[in-house]
Amino acid sequence: MTDEEYFWEPVPDCWTLRSGRLDYLFPAPEPAPVTTIAWRLAHMIVSVLAMRNAGHFGREAVDHESFEYADTAADALAQLDEEHDRWIAGVRGLGEAGLSEPSGPAEGPWGDSSMATLVLHINRELIHHGAEVALLRDLYAHREKGS
Repeated sequence: MTDEEYFWEPVPDCWTLRSGRLDYLFPAPEPAPVTTIAWRLAHMIVSVLAMRNAGHFGREAVDHESFEYADTAADALAQLDEEHDRWIAGVRGLGEAGLSEPSGPAEGPWGDSSMATLVLHINRELIHHGAEVALLRDLYAHREKGS
């Protein structure tokens, strides 16, 4: 993936990474803005994986404001691999008993749910947002040149 593709904005007013900061509002506006590949990867890296890794698997604490976002596609993919590897190793280390335990207060609405339920949720999030990245990559590859 090139940096041009990583930051490509398919429509005006996309949410993306700007000067190392992730565009977002909470709660998100309705309808939510279209997001770039850079935004989607950052969401998967920080919101889906790194914050969970910090809460469960010994990663230092991180949030949307403190994370050092990648300014290149290659660096973002390396961050995604690192956080995914940490998540997978942590989940594998839980064992059956650990998967049955509550996920805990760091998980907000998921706190009373088992770790197994949280793992399924994270898998769904990665599949969902990964598919969005794949679609954006298809659209980028088939865009009209100059757009």
